[in-house]
Amino acid sequence: MIAPVIDTLRLRLRPVEPTDLDAAAAMWADEGVVRYIGGKPRTRQEVWFAMLRGAGLWVLKGYGYWVITDRETGEFYGEAGFADFLRGLPADLAPGPEAGWAFASNAWGRGIATEAVAAMHTWLGAQSFRFSCCVIEPPNKASVRVAEKLGYVPTGNTLLAGMPVTAYRRGV
Repeated sequence: MIAPVIDTLRLRLRPVEPTDLDAAAAMWADEGVVRYIGGKPRTRQEVWFAMLRGAGLWVLKGYGYWVITDRETGEFYGEAGFADFLRGLPADLAPGPEAGWAFASNAWGRGIATEAVAAMHTWLGAQSFRFSCCVIEPPNKASVRVAEKLGYVPTGNTLLAGMPVTAYRRGV
């Protein structure tokens, strides 16, 4: 299975393509993007490996990550989707597929994250999943706002790779 294409009013959520590497590598090299996602810019190779993992999730789990672009121009905005990273998070804090999103600075402050993440949750609900979760570093106020707008509620705090995070849950 590959990622289905989802169109919203402004956006296209589509499968990753090898030609996305340059734009994705530029996004993940931006210290503003990674500030609350591991805190360290990623190398081009790390981004490539992440693209491969995201595509592989579709085959193994039936869900995964999309590339988010402008529906009209094709401009790259970011990546978002669902994963099962086997992080060892407590099941009561993090049930169901784990939602994640990262957006390049050209998408910030425009409602693009909310629009994309809402569309992917609509798709997830149509797949008969009951819940999803996400984990967010507490200082990441922009992601907390997106999660809360979409109905996520905090379930508790835990550590992820030694960093404090808040887990959120959402009925789909």
